[in-house]
Amino acid sequence: MTPFERYRALVKGEPVDHLPRVPILMAYAAHFIGTNYRAFASDYRVLAEANLKCAEHFGFEQLSAISDPYRETQGFGAEIIYPEDGVPHCTAPLLEHDPALDQLKTPDPCTAERMRDRLDAVETMRREGGNIYSVMGWIEGPGAEAADLRGVSNFLVDLMTDEAYAEALMDRCVDTGIAFAIAQLERGADTIGIGDAIASQVSPETYATFLFPREKQMVDAIHEAGGWVRLHICGDTTHLLPWFAQLGCDIIDLDWQVDLAQARRVLGPNQAIVANLDPVKDVMDGTPESIRKALLNAYAIAGNPLLAGAGCEIPPGTPPDNLKALCAPIPWRTAS
Repeated sequence: MTPFERYRALVKGEPVDHLPRVPILMAYAAHFIGTNYRAFASDYRVLAEANLKCAEHFGFEQLSAISDPYRETQGFGAEIIYPEDGVPHCTAPLLEHDPALDQLKTPDPCTAERMRDRLDAVETMRREGGNIYSVMGWIEGPGAEAADLRGVSNFLVDLMTDEAYAEALMDRCVDTGIAFAIAQLERGADTIGIGDAIASQVSPETYATFLFPREKQMVDAIHEAGGWVRLHICGDTTHLLPWFAQLGCDIIDLDWQVDLAQARRVLGPNQAIVANLDPVKDVMDGTPESIRKALLNAYAIAGNPLLAGAGCEIPPGTPPDNLKALCAPIPWRTAS
């Protein structure tokens, strides 16, 4: 099977020869080709080259357009700073001091600088990777993007004190996210990652009322456009698992704090899950032998369908042999 055939089969619930490997690489990929995070996040050619060379060298199934959470934020009108070897960040949240939504631009994915750059990355990876690999585009979830625009603390307070405003802000983010997702699918992505890290910081009631219906709207729109969805929420999301089970995502990333056995019980036997090894303790600071053991243990706990990976981004400084071990094929087992 080719990497893409393997990935597609697993997403569709079919058996594969071995588990697909889907590590998230950003700074690591930049360093692997001898460049820095600034170039990776600001130049689609660098991002595409880094993904392709890492996939060829380490052997995994998915190229990814993820670099940082501020693509849409720049489209809304924010100024973004690019440290030489750090994650891009916003000079100040656009709505931090003045919450008026009418000051936000309406981003056009095809013309907004950083959104267009991601479209070009997706197109380049599809063109140069052909149909060998899956290509994953990326959008920010409703809570994450609202927090980027308003500031984390302000947004969390808004959820408690001004529900109507928080909902209106998130609705703007949903509209932009869906448009951005569809544009990436049109340029060659087969999967869209949705990152909504702020969700791990809210109660089940708040998530169910405000974030869940908007994430569901995004998931449904991506499916209607012909794409698959990979949900990625950093942190301990154990309290949100019952809601994740209702989102209809094709793949769910769980951070290392979540117990896999409990996740499988709640998410059900058919939900594809990414093995949630601790990116630092298990992968960066582990050994090839311990990483292999950890993956086999995750497979024994979660069963099929499972993809090999870690709870979040593979840290820069991870020994190459450790990443090779994470991507070493694990044969599919019929019994799950």
